[in-house]
Parts: sequence; C-alpha cells; structure tokens
Amino acid sequence: MAPLEPSLAGTWVADSFALACFKVARFDRSSSMPLPPDHLEYPQRRYGMDHARYGWSDLFERPSVAWPGGAKVALWVTPILQWFPLNAGAKPFRAPGGLTMPYPDLRHYTSRDYGNRVGIFRILDVLDELRCPASVAMNAAVAERYPMLVGEAVSRGHEVVAHGQDMGMLHHSGLSAEEEGAIVSRALATLRQASGQAVTGWLSPGRAQSFATPDILAANRVSYACDWANDDMPFEMRTANGPLWAMPLAQETEDRTVLLDFHHTEDDWLLQLKDRFDVLYREADRFGGRIVSVPLHAWVAGVPYRIGIVREALSYMLGHDAVWAGTGADILTAFQSASGSSHG
Repeated sequence: MAPLEPSLAGTWVADSFALACFKVARFDRSSSMPLPPDHLEYPQRRYGMDHARYGWSDLFERPSVAWPGGAKVALWVTPILQWFPLNAGAKPFRAPGGLTMPYPDLRHYTSRDYGNRVGIFRILDVLDELRCPASVAMNAAVAERYPMLVGEAVSRGHEVVAHGQDMGMLHHSGLSAEEEGAIVSRALATLRQASGQAVTGWLSPGRAQSFATPDILAANRVSYACDWANDDMPFEMRTANGPLWAMPLAQETEDRTVLLDFHHTEDDWLLQLKDRFDVLYREADRFGGRIVSVPLHAWVAGVPYRIGIVREALSYMLGHDAVWAGTGADILTAFQSASGSSHG
C-alpha cells in the first residue's frame, strides 16, 4: 500500500475507525439475545433518597436546638481503643490502620497496641485535667484482653461505646444477618458486662456497615451509631426494629485520617480542629446549638509528640463561653429533649 498523503491520513484513519465500529455494531445486533421487555423498568425509581433509612433534610432549615445551660456548642470527645489481630484478613477490606506487612507484622501490631498500654492514659489524663467527660469507644476484644482499661474509663466518669468485636471483624453485606447479629450481640454483651453500663452507642470497626447493620443494632438496644458522616447534628434513622440515631462523629478531621491518610502535619491537624470549632461556634448564633466531635485514636493521638496538640485543641474549645462537654449519650438525650424527639 502506497504511503498516504499527509492531508489524507487523518481522513483515512477516521473512516477506517467508523467502518470497524459499524461492523462491530452489526455483529452485536445479529448475534446478541434480545433484551427482556422489563429491562428498562426500575420499580424503585422515585423522588428522594436511594434508600429508606431517612429523608433528605437541609441542616440550616431545621428548628434550632438549645443545649443545657444555654450552651452554643456540645463538645463530644471520643477516645478510641482498638485491637488488631495479627492474623486479621482483608475481607472485604483491611480496616483503616490494619496490619500491612507479612505475618507476623509485629512492627505495626505493637504500634497499635501502644495505644492500649500508654497512649490512652495520656488522653485520659488530659480529659481529667480539663474536667471533660467523654465517650470511650472500644473493641470488645480490648475489654477481654485488657479489662483494666474498661475500669479505668468507667472510674473516670466516661461512657463506654461499643466498637465492634475487633479490627479484623468488619461488618459487610457478605455476612448473613445471623452471622452479623451474633457478632453485634457478643460484642455488646462483653462490653455491657465489663462496664456495668447500658452501652447504647456503637461505632463499627472501619465505620463499615452492611445493609442490615442498623436493623441489627436497634434490635440489640443500641440507641445511636457513629458510622454515618453526612451531618453535623443527630438525625433519626428508620430500622425494622424502631428508630436508631446517627450521631455526627467527625471523620475528615479525626487524627488518623488527617495525620496518616492525608499526611498532614500535627500543626495542620490543630488548625483544622480549631477551624471546625470556630465555624460551628459561629453558626450556633444563627442556627442554634451545634456539636463539635473530636475522635482520638489512642495509638495515634496518645504519642508524646501529639498529646500536646490534644491538650491545646481541647483547651481552646473549652476556653470559649457557652461550651458544654458531654458524652454521646448525654448529648443525644439533650438533643431529643430540645427537639421534642424522645425515641432512643
């Protein structure tokens, strides 16, 4: 074949491509099976959300909420205690912070366990210093392996929140409802017995849920869950077993996300925490009470070079007028009372 003139080359390529597409399309039409009549029918198509758990709502159009004592902001601090099994798999994914090196990954296992041996005590001491009640989220495996930590949290006046069984046992729709239900009920039974508390709050490992998780939580007397990240205030979710409240535990400004996922500096994290507080504090003047949540992984925030950031951030927030620090259960109860919703 003789070389094409430069002016004709583009035309030849385009025409050849069009011819090839025509042949493929003709082949597909002649060889493929016809589509069923209902192929383009969508029984669930409707206006609204893509699920029935809750309706869409504009935060800035909702009735204002008044916190106890006329506070503008409810401060919700949540230290997190986790146990990562050495032999944890990656089904359906590896939990954030999960071990990544060949078995036995003692390097990362021990860095996570630092939070249970050292870091949590630094965080609890800061909370004592600032007289700040908190919700301590912990895996049931922590209560089984380190029962002293449960007693430490309870004796200092903090709420215990269930954080699933351990960081290798994730919730996902590959589990049957019976399998997931057994995980939830076991974790709650362990933490309720160890703490002597009702344990009505829940944070899933990796914040992962299946389609059935809210129904299972409500069936196990859980009042609120911390996994959904779509609001700054509590909202009620529908389940097959009654209402379940979603509590706004910050995800994008939590320590692990900012420092380990985003690779920001400690000073960046401090600025983000203060900025989050400042915006919500100002919004409270116009729109009513707000919640500022501060999740703190003990193995991340409890190290020597970060605990000062924790103290500075919380001191900054508590140094403002009209700030009320409470546990998740206390804040939800106050919200329900203020908004006229007494479910829980």
